[in-house]
Amino acid sequence: MALVRKRLSICVASLAAVAVIGIGASWRPDKTVEELRGRWAASPSQFVSVGDLQVHLRDEGPRSDSVPIVLLHGTSASLHTWEGWAGALRGQRRVIRMDLPGFGLTGPNATDDYSVDSYVRMVVELLDRLGVRRFVIAGNSLGGQVAWSLAFAHPQRVERMILVDASGYDPTSGTQEQVLPLGFHLARTPVVKRVAEYALPRFVVERSVRSAYGDPDKVTAQLVDLYEDMALRAGNRRALVRRIEQGYVGDPLHIQKIAVPTLIIWGGKDRIVPLEFGKRFERNIKNSRLVVFEDLGHTPQEEDPARTVAVVRRFLDLGERAALN
Repeated sequence: MALVRKRLSICVASLAAVAVIGIGASWRPDKTVEELRGRWAASPSQFVSVGDLQVHLRDEGPRSDSVPIVLLHGTSASLHTWEGWAGALRGQRRVIRMDLPGFGLTGPNATDDYSVDSYVRMVVELLDRLGVRRFVIAGNSLGGQVAWSLAFAHPQRVERMILVDASGYDPTSGTQEQVLPLGFHLARTPVVKRVAEYALPRFVVERSVRSAYGDPDKVTAQLVDLYEDMALRAGNRRALVRRIEQGYVGDPLHIQKIAVPTLIIWGGKDRIVPLEFGKRFERNIKNSRLVVFEDLGHTPQEEDPARTVAVVRRFLDLGERAALN
């Protein structure tokens, strides 16, 4: 028995040594906003104070547009995910996109509150600061959940809504298996999630981004650079763990009470939030329409901005032109 315990102790010690070596090899220091600003926050980026945050945003297009389009990204993404849509829309419409707290260059908040209600309050406060009373709201994934939650809480302020592979339904209520990105699994695993606040192997970022695409070969090294830098922004890795801990399940009764005209866009190859949930949104939101892009994944606005924004332009009655500026 003593020999067994000794061998077990040696085995545990060996595994611990391997873990320490692995962690050391992937240990990545935080990057400050100033380090990242030059590459990812050039003009027209600006930073606006909202509470304890300096919110990174881009506000483009004609100021005469009294009903701007507001774009909200998903978990671990940033305002850059909307670059294609912004380019196609800003010639005719005012387009406002931002990095949500805990992500991008906005970074973590002081309270560790990354609940959907907290995001709704922040977005409304930011739009108040910008003098925007009524708007079109669009969101992808987590941003989609924030969008429909905002439409429920402030229906008088939302003219139209666009949901892009939005979260909010309990994934266990579906019939299709939910396949989460590798980064999500690491951030959910005890002990590992603490290590994930300091270590970030590039392959984890790349695999996570590729898993969100219908065609992973479209993922470029520059795109991985973007997601990697946004994850390394000081405090974001810790915030991601907290965000995942706070969940993605909303109140389905709230969804059923939304009556704003709604366009639902979904990637047919989305395994993170499968298509059946897009169909559920269409059934439960009055005056909604679902458009499916069979070959795209969880972030269709990023994977193929030209095709997806063409549908948006028709929904907003902006004509058929869909070329990117």
